[in-house]
Amino acid sequence: MMLTDEKQVNTKDTEINDSSVLRIVTAGSVDNGKSTLIGRLLYDSKKILQDQLENIEAAKERYGNEEINLAFLTDGLRAEREQGITIDVAYRYFTSDKRKYILADCPGHVQYTKNMVTGASTADAAIILIDAKAGFIEQSRRHTYLSLLLGVSEVIFAINKMDLMDYSESVYNDICSDIKEWLKSEDSNSNHHFIPISALEGDNIVNESENMPWFTGESLIHFMDKLEIQQNLELDQFRYPVQWVVRPQSKDFHDFRGYAGTVASGSLKLGDEVTVFPSGLSTKVKAIKIGDKDIESVSPGLSPTILLEDDLDISRGSILCAKANLPQSSNKVNAVLTWLNTNPAQTGRRYLMKHNKRWIKVIIDDLNNELNLQSLNFEPSESSSLNLNGIGKVSINCSEEIYYDLYKNNKTTGSFIIADESSFETLGAGMIVE
Repeated sequence: MMLTDEKQVNTKDTEINDSSVLRIVTAGSVDNGKSTLIGRLLYDSKKILQDQLENIEAAKERYGNEEINLAFLTDGLRAEREQGITIDVAYRYFTSDKRKYILADCPGHVQYTKNMVTGASTADAAIILIDAKAGFIEQSRRHTYLSLLLGVSEVIFAINKMDLMDYSESVYNDICSDIKEWLKSEDSNSNHHFIPISALEGDNIVNESENMPWFTGESLIHFMDKLEIQQNLELDQFRYPVQWVVRPQSKDFHDFRGYAGTVASGSLKLGDEVTVFPSGLSTKVKAIKIGDKDIESVSPGLSPTILLEDDLDISRGSILCAKANLPQSSNKVNAVLTWLNTNPAQTGRRYLMKHNKRWIKVIIDDLNNELNLQSLNFEPSESSSLNLNGIGKVSINCSEEIYYDLYKNNKTTGSFIIADESSFETLGAGMIVE
């Protein structure tokens, strides 16, 4: 359910990859310390700009706090600061000595489920904060479930506020046991990790804690620096939705015709055979460029310009695929749909679907089951509509054939956005499950 798909990279001469960037979503129940955690990461890693430091110093005086409130680094809205909660998804960008990070701080309230879905839709890893006093409560289970549902490959359980529990090893072990027992019932390909922390005091955030000598693992930032991003995509499953046809209006490039986009999955090298959809015609790769550099191959996340040997009918919304591994095609799909708008989704109503840069008309045929946010089970729906924050299993009838992979195999080609037919306002986001 990719709601954004832009990445910036550095270039090399022959082969390029984007593995140094780690996208992380932080989630947890209200007051579990998400904003404080991110503030501590920025503060202790010395990634705060001078004007930011001055702003939180001023906020300290305004609100009468004795110490700097690190949560103010991410709680950007005045309403958030006054209430002491996170309302919007706050994105922060910083670099450690080893890699670049994009952090999304999501709200903890159940009514902001759509914000959690938005933040997790592009995440490589999730940090689920658990209050050591409260344990693995319902909202923590909910955020964990949504992370697994959205296919986040690495889930880090940060057991926070260990300072309030006298840094007890037994408290930590009991919470970890509860989480592991609950995870047994969930079918997921995600990897799970556990770290005891105190965001307020800085234990195991950037510096390893002296208060928990019984924990032999690394601090959070050192662990994330070494975390390898899983590509749950086979190397031969090349997918490249075309975003733009490059035709420079210049005498020097009068016969140049390239195709710009972002590699969704797989790898591509010079001479590889690709099949173009919707035409179904095949050709070979003549050149691959990033900027003015000619390179030999690319990997997921990069945004090259690809030149082909044959002039085929290719436009925005076309998709280049590995000839040996083609996507599925159908004009009807079953999907898990998250509704993001106050106007409910209605079965039988016509909408627009954006899939692989391509807009097509669709109708939601059936609302089969809806996720019960309390039990975290999909239950038969008694309604023909899906309300704000609702997550349901639906059947969608498309006016044209679409070319896709299942979401569990490919987040980009297996996801879509539903929009209003007249205003193009985003209404929902979905994952194709069959």
